[in-house]
Amino acid sequence: EMLWSNYTDALKAADFGRYAINTITIVAGCLIGTLLTSSMAAYAFSRIKWKGRNAVFYLVLMTMVLPFQVTMIPLFLMFQKLGWIGTFLPLIVPSFFGNAFFIFLLRQFLIGVPYDISESAKIDGASEFTIFYRIIIPLAKPALTTVAIFTFMNCWNDFIGPLVFLTDNKLYTLSIGIQQLMSTNDPRWPLVIAVGVSMTLPMLAIFFILQKYFIGGMT
Repeated sequence: EMLWSNYTDALKAADFGRYAINTITIVAGCLIGTLLTSSMAAYAFSRIKWKGRNAVFYLVLMTMVLPFQVTMIPLFLMFQKLGWIGTFLPLIVPSFFGNAFFIFLLRQFLIGVPYDISESAKIDGASEFTIFYRIIIPLAKPALTTVAIFTFMNCWNDFIGPLVFLTDNKLYTLSIGIQQLMSTNDPRWPLVIAVGVSMTLPMLAIFFILQKYFIGGMT
C-alpha cells in the first residue's frame, strides 16, 4: 500500500527544501558553463581552420579515459589551495572549461551543417562570433538540448562530487540528503524511496518535454 504521508515525513526528516535549492543552483551553473564553453569549443574544432586543430581535438578526447576517481585527489588539493572547499565552486567552475564528450557530440553535429551558410555570412561581413551566435546556435538546438539533458542528469544525480567538496550541511544536495535518511542500524526505506521518486520526476518531465530534440540530437 502506498502511503502519501511518506513524502511529507521525508520533507520533515531533513531539510530537503534547502537541498533542492542547492541542487538546482549547481545544476543551473553547470548547464550555463557546459552549454557555453562546449558549444564554443565545438565550433572552433569544426568550423574554424587553424594549425594543430586535429591534434588538440584528439588530446581533448583522450581526457575521456580519465575517470573522476583518478583526478579526485589532485582536484581536491587544488581547490583546497584556492579556498574553494566547502563551496559550490568546485562543482560549477569545471563546467566552464568544457566537457570532452559534449564537445565531441556537438562537433560531429556542426560538421554536418553546410559550410556555404558560413561563407555567405562572411561575404555579408559577419564575424565568427556573429555566425556562431546568430546562425550556428539556432541550427544546433537538437544537439544542445541533448547536451543539456545529459548535463542535467549528471549534475542532478551527482553524489561523489558534493560528498567530497561540500563540508557544510546547509550546502548539501538532494543525493547527500537521501544518504542522511539511511543508517546501518535503521535504514528508513519508505522515506528514502519517497525522496528517490521525487528526484526522478523532474528528469522524466524534462525528457518527455524535450524528447523530440533529444532524439534528433542523438541521431
